[in-house]
Amino acid sequence: MATIFSKIVSGDIPAYKVAESDRFLAFLDIFPLAEGHVLVVPKVEIDYIFDMDDDLLGEMLVFSKKVAKAMDKVLPCQRVGVAVIGLEVPHAHIHLVPINNVSDIDFSKPKLKLSPEVFEELRLKISSAL
Repeated sequence: MATIFSKIVSGDIPAYKVAESDRFLAFLDIFPLAEGHVLVVPKVEIDYIFDMDDDLLGEMLVFSKKVAKAMDKVLPCQRVGVAVIGLEVPHAHIHLVPINNVSDIDFSKPKLKLSPEVFEELRLKISSAL
């Protein structure tokens, strides 16, 4: 059965896409820890990030770096934190989270509730900085 991320990749579920290549997609997390929280996924459905072949994993990190650098340019944060949890959705993904403190990337914190307008504004800011 296709994961929610596969359905986003295929266009069956809408998303606030910030970057896309032939192998990866980056989109805003709809349950973000911070404004601008992005998920990066491979377009091929692989459950566990460390089951990815080395070339694909390396390309995913390079793709994530480009997105993170764009986020650095347009979001008020000291860094873009990186997390790989891998339990929430059985599809490999990287979290890119704007942070100012280590506690900003605590996944047990309540998630933000943002309006569609805020999501769209963030999407445009990040994608335009690529």
